[in-house]
Amino acid sequence: MRQPIAILDSGVGGLTVVKEVMRQLPRERIVYFGDTGRAPYGPRPAEEVIRFTREIVDFLARFDPKLIVVACNTATAYALEAVRPLVKVPVVGVIQPGARAAVRRTVTGTVGVIGTEGTIRSGAYERALKRLSPRIEVVSLACPMFVPIVEKGEFRSPETYRIVAETLEPLRRAPIDTLILGCTHYPFLADAISAAMGPDIALINSAEETARDIGAMLQESDRLSGEPETPAHQFYCSGDPGLFQAIARQWLREQTAGVPILWQVPCIR
Repeated sequence: MRQPIAILDSGVGGLTVVKEVMRQLPRERIVYFGDTGRAPYGPRPAEEVIRFTREIVDFLARFDPKLIVVACNTATAYALEAVRPLVKVPVVGVIQPGARAAVRRTVTGTVGVIGTEGTIRSGAYERALKRLSPRIEVVSLACPMFVPIVEKGEFRSPETYRIVAETLEPLRRAPIDTLILGCTHYPFLADAISAAMGPDIALINSAEETARDIGAMLQESDRLSGEPETPAHQFYCSGDPGLFQAIARQWLREQTAGVPILWQVPCIR
């Protein structure tokens, strides 16, 4: 029960999952790795994403986690099945929870998906949605400029709002009522995305649903932490530690108040 939940991402995007896990499972210890030095994963070939994900899973396995979360949609699409045999604990992704939440939410049956080039190219969300509801219509759009904006911490500037609005213009003409934020970086841009799409479009953030899945899995296996004291979390990145820490502290402000955190920068390359 004292084992941590390990969470990995191509950069800071997985912090959206961290935030939900901290909120829903406040007694669980978290070890996080953001591959900020090699982000974004979206434009990279599948074999490269698989190699990077394997390296990170190997690094996180040293902490003896009870569960590993691939909190990157591109890595989930390309590498989830490749890394599961590497460890003896469950490895979960973020695509299935997001698809499930969208199917529950949509009224018209037409769902939009935005993601990295890699995630959209993989067709992973369309397959997941169709498995859940064969009559679902899916409209997908790659948004390659979004991840670099978030990795720079520039998610609230007027220029960001302009870029988001211009990028999403094709979706505004589509008959969708629900939009999956198919990249864990995108919740950082939720205000800008909502402003561009309008109040009638429901935004689906897979982080909340993923955290619920984690809680259910741990409860079923009787592995929820019962520790009374506040857990100490560990955060690692492969790039600029100052920028990573600044973004993490800003995003996790409420969840990390008074919580012991260890910031370290490993080298896994």
